[in-house]
Amino acid sequence: MINIETIIKNVITAESRAVMDQLNVIDMDAAAKVVDLFCDCRGKILVTGCGTSGAAAKKIAHTLCCIDRPAVYLNPADAPHGGLGVVAAGDVAVFLSKGGATPELVRLARICNERGAATVAVSEKDGTPLTDVCGIWLKVRVDREPDEFNMLATASTLSVISVMDAIAVCVMQKTGFSREDFAMIHPGGAVGEKLSEETDVIKFGEKKGA
Repeated sequence: MINIETIIKNVITAESRAVMDQLNVIDMDAAAKVVDLFCDCRGKILVTGCGTSGAAAKKIAHTLCCIDRPAVYLNPADAPHGGLGVVAAGDVAVFLSKGGATPELVRLARICNERGAATVAVSEKDGTPLTDVCGIWLKVRVDREPDEFNMLATASTLSVISVMDAIAVCVMQKTGFSREDFAMIHPGGAVGEKLSEETDVIKFGEKKGA
C-alpha cells in the first residue's frame, strides 16, 4: 500500500526545489532580452506549445493579458491550417518545448520568422532544431520530474511558468503598470472587487458609487 502523505510531501518538495533551481539555471541576459521584447511589443505576444507545454502556454498568455500585454495562445495543430494568419510583423512568438525538437513548433518558428515576428525558444538545451531557428533561447531545465518514471511533466512545467511569471512581474514594473490599470483590465471576481474598493476606476461602464 502506498503512503499518500509521504508521496505528496516528496512531490511538493521536489517541485519546490526545481523552481528554486532555476535561479542557477536561467541566463539573466536572455531573460532581460525577453522582458525588453514584451515591453516594446506593439503587436501581439503569441505563446505556443504541445501537450502539457500547451497548457502552460495558455496560462502564460493569460498572465500577459492581465498586465496589458495583448497575448494569445497559438494552437500548433490549427496554426498550419490557416491559424498562422494571426502572426504579423512586430509580434513576439514564444515557443515552449522541453526538448526543443517538437516538429510542429520548429515549423511554426520558421514561419513566424518569415512573417517578421521575433521568436523565443523556452527549453532545456541549446543547439536544438528549435533554438537554432529562434532568435532568443531562454533556458529552463530540471534535473528530474518527481514521478518514479521521470516522465510526467510536472516540475518542468511549474518551472517554466515560474520563470515566465517572474518575467511578467519585471514587465509590470518596467512599463509602470499601475493598480488603476489592473482595476481596468480585471474588474471581475474577488480581485476586481478588491481593486474597485481601492481605486476610482470605471467598472463595467459605471464609476464606483454611481
